[in-house]
Amino acid sequence: MTAGQSIKSGIVPETDKKQRLDAALAGFLDDLSRERIKNLITGGNLLIDGTTCTDPASKKCAGKTFALTVPAPIEGPAQAQNIPLDVVFEDDHLIVVNKPAGLVVHPAAGHADGTLVNALLHHCKGQLSGIGGVTRPGIVHRIDKDTSGLMVAAKTDKAHQGLTALFAAHDIERRYLAICNGRPNPPSATIEGNIGRSNTDRKKMAVVGDDKGKTAITHYTTKEPLNGATLVECMLETGRTHQVRVHMSHIGYSLIGDPLYGTRRKSLLSGRKDIRFCRQALHAAILGFVHPITGRKLLFNCNFPPDMQELFSKLRV
Repeated sequence: MTAGQSIKSGIVPETDKKQRLDAALAGFLDDLSRERIKNLITGGNLLIDGTTCTDPASKKCAGKTFALTVPAPIEGPAQAQNIPLDVVFEDDHLIVVNKPAGLVVHPAAGHADGTLVNALLHHCKGQLSGIGGVTRPGIVHRIDKDTSGLMVAAKTDKAHQGLTALFAAHDIERRYLAICNGRPNPPSATIEGNIGRSNTDRKKMAVVGDDKGKTAITHYTTKEPLNGATLVECMLETGRTHQVRVHMSHIGYSLIGDPLYGTRRKSLLSGRKDIRFCRQALHAAILGFVHPITGRKLLFNCNFPPDMQELFSKLRV
């Protein structure tokens, strides 16, 4: 195996035997897009029962074993940029920041620079863990571009490894404040449902069957009923892509302003001309963990940013 490449293997799902091979694998491998998988197949990177398959449209592979070779990504090093940071905590091992909405976490397609990583490289003078690679130095976890709130990044490899272990063991306390449409019923509950790539829209995640995606558990609690909406606190037991947004939408109470998972039903706020909130109303408010080097228990809490505070104030009954 070439350095940096990976092999993803398993059984081609039999849920729909009329489904194209690339679509079936995309539903199973939620970290790769269908288009990416299609290109890998046509490039000769897929084995079906040990034999190379180059036909992404094949419908004869359900139930067979597959091994998909994913080449190492071609990356360029992120550059330091003088972007202001709201630093909540910092020592020689790690840094906790309050990320503003609109700031992408790390360079990726469409966002070559101007990211949190670029800002961290400048602030930390290049002293960040290298485990995440040249485009993601120090990054242990992410929050969405248009979600605000607390994030921790590693300045040393040892701290990175320790934080990664805490996340893997679900020993990180993460609580989000969200403003959702309507009144969740029941007011407090646990949402359990595997999350994977949507079969109908590859840009979205969705609650999928128990044999697909990854386990996802969200505990939500009503904090305050609002006018046509509710302030809820969501505690994450797992950390899947778009987890809070997907789970709340799944039970019928999508987040206000969410452009991807917003409800199709007419919002109770549609008549409020004084409210213009153009991002998901989601804020990573609480982050707690045991320092992986010092053993000290750390707990951080940050208030709403101005735009979400204004929304909350306007919606109070």
